[in-house]
Amino acid sequence: MLFVRQATTPGMRAARFPVPGERADPASLAGAAALADVVAGRPAFAAPSAAARQTAAALGLDASAVPCLAEADAGRWAGLTYEQVARDEPDGLARWLADPHAAPHGGESLAGLADRVASWLGSGPPEEAVVVCDAGAIRAALACALGLDPWAAARFDVAPLSTTELSPARGGWRVAHVNRTVNRTVSRTPPHRPNRKVTA
Repeated sequence: MLFVRQATTPGMRAARFPVPGERADPASLAGAAALADVVAGRPAFAAPSAAARQTAAALGLDASAVPCLAEADAGRWAGLTYEQVARDEPDGLARWLADPHAAPHGGESLAGLADRVASWLGSGPPEEAVVVCDAGAIRAALACALGLDPWAAARFDVAPLSTTELSPARGGWRVAHVNRTVNRTVSRTPPHRPNRKVTA
């Protein structure tokens, strides 16, 4: 199963909490063409956000929208920068950073996001599928595959238009690669070693 992180949005560049209706940058969408041959002809799914659906279309995919692949609802923090939240609600941000079950913004916790992505993976989507979504859902899939808590999985770098691949294994999933950038993406034929690059 090949996950593609959606194209860049203005909110990503400004380090804002996600807003579902935000559209992708046209220049970033143009870069999706580099992945078209890799994803062609495969069953496709996308998060319901505008940017994910735009990215799927730019890839030439007729993707089915899957609500379980949406980013966590940021509640009243949606659209705010991390800097703003740190200034205005430092205690709430500290709780959110310390506890994946916390939702001080009134939205959804990271644990909630992880649970619904794991539930979708367990529902039997085709193993050859392409999944277009944002970083939170990809990290949640990695958490499921590796048995990590949501904040541990948040340490994976997942760049816009990068690919992350999972393959079914006995009793779960195997990680084939993480955060492979567009200009280095190749077919699935050669063996891949997992890229476990993390950020602080």
